[in-house]
Amino acid sequence: MAEYLELPVIDLSSPDRISTASSIRQACIDYGFFYLINHGVEEQLLQNVFDESRKFFSLPLEEKMKLGRKGNVGFAPIYAENLNSSTSSKGDLKETFHIGPLEGYESHIKNQWPSKELLPSWRFIMEEYYQKVVSVGKRLTSLIAMALNLEDDFFEKVGALDKPYAFLRLLHYPGEVGDSDEVVYGASAHSDYGMVTLLATDAVPGLQVCREKHKQPRIWKDVRHIKGAFIINLGDMMERWTNCLFRSTLHRVMPTGKERYSMALFMDHNPDCIVECLKSCCTDSSPPRFPPIRSGDHLRERINAAYSSSS
Repeated sequence: MAEYLELPVIDLSSPDRISTASSIRQACIDYGFFYLINHGVEEQLLQNVFDESRKFFSLPLEEKMKLGRKGNVGFAPIYAENLNSSTSSKGDLKETFHIGPLEGYESHIKNQWPSKELLPSWRFIMEEYYQKVVSVGKRLTSLIAMALNLEDDFFEKVGALDKPYAFLRLLHYPGEVGDSDEVVYGASAHSDYGMVTLLATDAVPGLQVCREKHKQPRIWKDVRHIKGAFIINLGDMMERWTNCLFRSTLHRVMPTGKERYSMALFMDHNPDCIVECLKSCCTDSSPPRFPPIRSGDHLRERINAAYSSSS
């Protein structure tokens, strides 16, 4: 086992928003990861989502494949995705289910839902959880804006989060370690694609973080579970906004021999948003490292690469 990485803990219920934003800034500079507590999503709702996720993933494969991935939503079986094609040839040892935006993108995102006969409460519980975590994400990103010395509604004003392009990703890791010489990953090493991720996990370990992604050899540390807390990490788009001041940190999931469930809410930009270096994050001596990019183009490129490399 790797040693544990002691991540900062951010209290979303604190009335002192300036102090909270300052703590978030330091966490984003040092780690790109932190815990979020007192976020307002009830423990019972979290448990209900885990229960419904287990019910879905325990269905026969042919039943799950009726909701097979179309566009960016629906079910993807084990080995369908490979988050790092340079380290694993046949794909990641996990199965997933994606739920996309519930409003604002109906013309090109058609969510898929298990039948009420099979899972009568599934859609209602998932929609409730999705909406509540998106609300947490909006509160968090307003604090991230403050952490960058911007107005708290900056990301709404520039068209990044006026219509959040948020996806809920349910994950099931079977837990098998495998007996071949090839290293098997639950999720191979990657950084997230968008703005910020809000992750809920069960108590089963496996998540690891590498703070220095450009150094070799890479040093991986375990992320411990804190009951009821979200694990927050930044994505590539936030690193681009901030000219690498804030980290989009490399992470992975290693099989431990135990089944593992988690739920990640990816708080991504409106696909039409142009992401370019913030003026406060570049100078003559530190010019922008990345050219402007349309958020949807970046997202599509990364997703297509992850699925094509395992096929």
